[in-house]
Amino acid sequence: MMLYAVICVDDDPMILQMLDFQLRKHITNEKVLFEFYTNPSEALESIERMEELGVFPVVLITDFQMPEMNGADFIRAVKERIRSIHTIMLSGQANAIQVDDLVNDELLDVYLHKPWDEMNLLQKTIALLERKNIFT
Repeated sequence: MMLYAVICVDDDPMILQMLDFQLRKHITNEKVLFEFYTNPSEALESIERMEELGVFPVVLITDFQMPEMNGADFIRAVKERIRSIHTIMLSGQANAIQVDDLVNDELLDVYLHKPWDEMNLLQKTIALLERKNIFT
């Protein structure tokens, strides 16, 4: 059985806890794994190892404002490794120019302001998972 990963990256552990609760409450498919990271560099290292383990990262949910690397740079780094991954940015502080650049470069699928609406996030995430035919 193929396994698929939804990767969530935010330097605030409370945000990750909320994402964990919301996503697991509504997405219960045994083929979907959820990975949570407070550090984008650690997330990148893990992403590089996932395919070797038979896990395919398919959706990335990331914050914009993080120490070490902002969300735009992080998305670009992930997309260099996995061009087909779908991306969602959650932020209250994103730089509009950088977000527009990501959209124009076809690197960002969804942008949501914090605090996000739970059902909107879930609908967007499920729609991106459905594009990968994970639920069939």
